[in-house]
Amino acid sequence: MITTAASLPTAPSSLTTAGVLTEFSGSAQAMSLVGFTAVATVTLLLCVMTGPDRDDLDEFYTGYSSLSPMRNGLAIAGDYISAATVLGTGGVIALFGYDGVVLALSTALSLMLLMFLLAEPLRNAGRFTMGDALARRMPGRIVRITACVVTLAALMPMMLVQLAGTGDLLAFILGFSNDSLKTGVVVIVGALMIGYAAIGGMKGTALIQIIKIVMLLGSGGIIAVLILNRFDWDPGLLLGAAAAKSGVGTGYLHSGLQFSGGPYPELDMISAQLTVVLGGACLPHVTMRMYTARNARQVRRSLSWAVPSVALFVLIISVVGFGATALIGREVIAAADPQGNTAYLLGSMAAFGTEVSTAETLLFTTVATAVFLTLLASVAGMILACANSLAHDVFAAVASEPLTPRREMTIARLSAGAVGVTAIVLATLVQNRSLQPLVTLSFCLGASAIAPALVYSLFWRRYTRTGLMCTLIGGTLGVLVLMTGTNLVSGSPFAAFPRADFNWFPFTTTGLVSIPLGFACGWLGTVWSGRGKAEEQRKQYEAVEGWILAGAVGRGTEG
Repeated sequence: MITTAASLPTAPSSLTTAGVLTEFSGSAQAMSLVGFTAVATVTLLLCVMTGPDRDDLDEFYTGYSSLSPMRNGLAIAGDYISAATVLGTGGVIALFGYDGVVLALSTALSLMLLMFLLAEPLRNAGRFTMGDALARRMPGRIVRITACVVTLAALMPMMLVQLAGTGDLLAFILGFSNDSLKTGVVVIVGALMIGYAAIGGMKGTALIQIIKIVMLLGSGGIIAVLILNRFDWDPGLLLGAAAAKSGVGTGYLHSGLQFSGGPYPELDMISAQLTVVLGGACLPHVTMRMYTARNARQVRRSLSWAVPSVALFVLIISVVGFGATALIGREVIAAADPQGNTAYLLGSMAAFGTEVSTAETLLFTTVATAVFLTLLASVAGMILACANSLAHDVFAAVASEPLTPRREMTIARLSAGAVGVTAIVLATLVQNRSLQPLVTLSFCLGASAIAPALVYSLFWRRYTRTGLMCTLIGGTLGVLVLMTGTNLVSGSPFAAFPRADFNWFPFTTTGLVSIPLGFACGWLGTVWSGRGKAEEQRKQYEAVEGWILAGAVGRGTEG
């Protein structure tokens, strides 16, 4: 979701309104700390137990495709629901009502797009990484290296947001505000995430994602039930109370509130929806899960579990978001965090009322632990995707001799460490700035560079290597240039550089311009290649078309 999960307050909450309590008591803080420690210890132990052997490359990259459709589907849903989605989406719903629900539904729609359009061809065309899928038709080092660069560019911003959010989340729940302590938390948790990726590989990180999604849906579902119970199981009464406490009346339940400050709010909303739908479906840490299924049929069955899980979470987060506003008010939520990222936690606490029992404190601990595990699992999956791409698409591709499985796995684990350390260092440098542009950047790159490249590579017969390079490079550069002109970077109080104003782009996200630009670059590059190259690529595509679209023939040679 195009909202940050990192701008959390640095002081404990002690907010109360009539009939509800939103203060994190000492017992809740203590139990949360115990829960965080326990889940970190248990999940790391599980990674050690399920991790691959040193020379078992297929197990490290795909877990031998041994996950059942249900487990793989839950892992896909776990990868898809990041901490930015949990906290950010809840905040958008709590602060902007209808607009937040529309963007949340776009998240579920994105996974459906992946399920019906890209999942099976991706599984058939790829082996370990996005570079494999692109090199199926166009083998070569430059294709793989460029794919790796775009993978890093798309996932590194998301990793920074998740890591910086870890320190702020613990500061918010546990009640400390010292910047040194937050930095220490980022470093410790970052090291833990590196361990997940390097030790557990695909199977270990999948196990963490499964535990995370089960905890999120279980604890969130109970909170949603408690909130509905407080409003006599009447959704209309809940929405009416939320609108009354929103400070904007019925406008809270109509479109246009979120982007009302911009010159073109309706187009801004469309741009955000396009970016979420296309970007979320194509981010590399999500698409890499397609390669863990044994065949196309298992991909379909896996996504038949993933889509309902994400849809259920959208329902839960909508109830909790509206419940937070209805119970404690939009003003209180905005005072705790202008971006609303604490709404999910505050709504969970407010659902208990003023008298909080030991069982309810334990439930809140479970909610907080689930969010903490979401942060851990999200970054671990992204680190693994980046490490796999570095090892398989760069080092293995440029090596003068084919790498042995043991050596490639060693490089993948070292790459996980390098990516993780880089993310930790950058996260500590930017943790005191608004990180919303970074989340938006990741989704925009997924929608504007990766999505056009995958669609063209998988379905357009005449697509050429030049077209592919133009798509990846042109889409990426377009996003980077346009992003500098958005109000997320400058020109607004909550921008990354609030004291500067070089805001020249009229939309919050770049999708409305950069997505067509990415597709146009691919078309122009292919036309520029000439008819001879296009005809050559058509013949190469026809040689593997049966396999890519239906898995009907052998895989052929690897790129």
